[in-house]
Amino acid sequence: MADDSCQHLRQEQACPTAFSLLPVSRLEEYVMFPRASLCEAPPDTAPLPEPGAGTMVKDLGSALELAVGYADELGPAYSLYVAKLQELQQRLVQQRFHLAVLGQFKRGKSTLLNALIGLPILPTAVVPLTAIPTFLHWGADLSARVGYENGRPDAELVGGSVEELASFLARFVTEEGNPHNRLGVSQVNVSCPSPLLRDGLVLIDTPGIGSTLQHNTQATLAFLPQCDAALFLVSADPPLTQVEIEFLKEVRDKVPRLFFILNKVDYLSPREQEQALAFLRRVLHEQGGIAEDVPVFCLSARRGLEARLQGDEGLWASSGMQELEDYLVRFLAQEKASALRLALARKAAAVLASLQGQLQLARRSLELPLDELERRGAALERAVEEARGQLLIAGDLLRGDRARTITFLEEQAEGLRQEATAYFEAIVEQQLGQDENARAPQAAVEAAREALAAAIPGFFEQRLGALSQALDEHVRRVLAPHEQRANALIESVRASAAELFDIPYQAPESAEAFEAKREPYWVTHKWDAHVSPLPPGLVDRLLPLARQRQRAKQRLESQVQALVRHNVENLRWAELQNVNQAFQRFSNDLEQRLEETIAATQGAVATVHQRRLEQSASLTEELASLEQADARIERLRQDLAAFAPD
Repeated sequence: MADDSCQHLRQEQACPTAFSLLPVSRLEEYVMFPRASLCEAPPDTAPLPEPGAGTMVKDLGSALELAVGYADELGPAYSLYVAKLQELQQRLVQQRFHLAVLGQFKRGKSTLLNALIGLPILPTAVVPLTAIPTFLHWGADLSARVGYENGRPDAELVGGSVEELASFLARFVTEEGNPHNRLGVSQVNVSCPSPLLRDGLVLIDTPGIGSTLQHNTQATLAFLPQCDAALFLVSADPPLTQVEIEFLKEVRDKVPRLFFILNKVDYLSPREQEQALAFLRRVLHEQGGIAEDVPVFCLSARRGLEARLQGDEGLWASSGMQELEDYLVRFLAQEKASALRLALARKAAAVLASLQGQLQLARRSLELPLDELERRGAALERAVEEARGQLLIAGDLLRGDRARTITFLEEQAEGLRQEATAYFEAIVEQQLGQDENARAPQAAVEAAREALAAAIPGFFEQRLGALSQALDEHVRRVLAPHEQRANALIESVRASAAELFDIPYQAPESAEAFEAKREPYWVTHKWDAHVSPLPPGLVDRLLPLARQRQRAKQRLESQVQALVRHNVENLRWAELQNVNQAFQRFSNDLEQRLEETIAATQGAVATVHQRRLEQSASLTEELASLEQADARIERLRQDLAAFAPD
């Protein structure tokens, strides 16, 4: 039995009711005031139900639906809030939990995946192609999409049978159908109507574990931090190998959650199973540095698949698969869903608080005497101009830190050049220095070429992951004070508006880190590992063997230096683009959000002022309409807060 090791994420406080907006950090996720006008008359539709007593929303989806409707009723001036609330709705529907499945060939990984989804679609009778990851998603119908490295159009199968899908996949993900990946496949996405996947669980069959192609293993390690958890599959035949232990040492710090499966226990007696489990736990703890209470599931994937295909619930339970399925659904997928609901409820409440800020500003502009409105509007204009001046200063500071970050990248790249040169020259030295009397120089050169070709991809794949992580941490650290200044700058405009117009204001309590969220993705790299043949010339043949070796070594080292320059430059250039994009996106978003805030605050005041000059409508009726909308949204905001308690 596996222990429940899940820990609930800390619940964060909902945004309070006040004239406040979401923080400027995590720029793609917060909401600013839209261009404002007075509250337009609601469309000619049946009114939405009121939240509160007797109509308390029962789930977050219903609450978000009401919030979208309320914001939409206010008219085009509030369309940004509608869009943001609809985005939250989509995130609730499209929640995902990405589970990477790790395991060496012949451990039963494909059989396990087939058993989990209840469909025998992944090839199990042939040697799988280790370079290709397979993503298993929910879909109403069976389908598959194959992506290529060279960008050519995807190959697709839509609406086929189980047999047709299995045959289709075998053409791309097996050594028999796609030897040495000559088709250039990068990844495969499979959709199937498996109940296990319905609520957002995505199973990912990762390649390269224990592979002789070291760069596949390194590519897997670089991919794992994008996932929510990993399942490490082992079996008792043989027990955990040294290759798996070494890989595990690298995996354990790269994935947020890791648990284990001991497969093929149906070949063991109860006593043997007990001994195998005890041995596995001991090795995991003593050699792998894994906690002794880590979840380990003992099961038979083969019997589990048989149970699925036969519809035998008893066999499914006795195979051990039922316990694993329950854990995946109850403790992993639902835990993430619960955390997501808390976050979305908090964000939705913050959006509504922002919307209320605009309503309150419009209401106060209606209530003030006209001359007082004009005086306060002029004061707000001065505050806005000061904020724009501060934006220029912020831009100068940001450009300086961008230049320093590029310098940091150049230093890292130069260090990598030196490390790579020394590493590969040592390989050349080792090969040319072996059995000097027993092996001809040309044979030694060929051995060195083969060793270099094998070592280069794995070396650079690992260094790419390390450099990317170092740069990510550096950029986050550098941008942290800019986020604080950005928050203060945006809030200075809102605080000025709140103070000038005597409306409630409370600054956001905390800011989230600037971070671009995206779905897990697999990247393949084409490292240049080609070392040209070095046929001995006429002069070489006349020289002593030692001199021949020396000249061959010089030519090989020259090629090594060229390969290092080429590969490091490709890596440096890719990371330079990432740095430039991160700083440019931060700068653009800050400027955009500040202008949206300015347009909202000044726009609300200017629109009310113009309407009052024109006497185009009954101010009393408009004021009453705004008050009613504010009260209704406040009640819904309180309902949303119930989904994200303190």
